[in-house]
Amino acid sequence: MFEIRVNGPKAAPLYNFLKAKKGGFCGSRIKWNFTKFLVDKEGQVVGRYGPSTSPLSIEGDIQKALNAQ
Repeated sequence: MFEIRVNGPKAAPLYNFLKAKKGGFCGSRIKWNFTKFLVDKEGQVVGRYGPSTSPLSIEGDIQKALNAQ
């Protein structure tokens, strides 16, 4: 078992990148578990979704990201 920090000075570089590209309701901080980020084929962050967002509800965004050229 291991712990990955998502906020603060010891946050993992991946989360610093994601938060810098797509801020949320709490600024760039991740407020709660299960925040979702959608990243396209080129590594660009195209969406950020709150913990209560169902993965099925972003299916259209996922399809659009997969089909983008």
